Amino acid sequence: MADEEQNETTEEQTEPTPEEPVAEEQAPETPAEEPVAEEEAPAEEPAVEEPAAEAEAGEPVAEEEVAPAQPAPKPKRKRLPRSERHKHSKPKRERPAERRPIVRLPKPEHERGRRQERRGVVVSSAMDKTIVVKVDTVKAHRRYKKVVRRSATFHAHDEQNAAKVGDLVRIVETRPLSKTKNWRLAEVLEAAK
Repeated sequence: MADEEQNETTEEQTEPTPEEPVAEEQAPETPAEEPVAEEEAPAEEPAVEEPAAEAEAGEPVAEEEVAPAQPAPKPKRKRLPRSERHKHSKPKRERPAERRPIVRLPKPEHERGRRQERRGVVVSSAMDKTIVVKVDTVKAHRRYKKVVRRSATFHAHDEQNAAKVGDLVRIVETRPLSKTKNWRLAEVLEAAK
């Protein structure tokens, strides 16, 4: 009986699977090479196609069996530490024979730099110690050379409440005094008529 069982198992191994004849039909080979191809095919193909056959049957397939069929993700390049990275060659700088002392530049005449000045007309003086000044600018357009008139309003600090609506005044840039006030009244150039 043991011999019969062994014969049956060898017959099962030698019997072609339904998928093998399809492969043979697609690629016709010479009769001398057929036995060699039949011997190699059962060893290679069942390992690859068994998981697919199991998946079709609805049986659960282990991830280990499916993993070889999927392409492995490309490994990321490992970051090299800074000491091992490619170094750019820098030209060597000539060192002077003796070091010169650091010389400080003299202080400028005006302490806080040059402040911007604007001339405009007082539009509102309703707030306490604050005036709203409208400054008109007339410029030629860069490309079309048409004269373009623009106006901007500035809130300026007026400590003595000297300016009235309609006065021509000069305002000077200053530190932020409030959320909208960065200017202060320098002088009243013309009183309103």
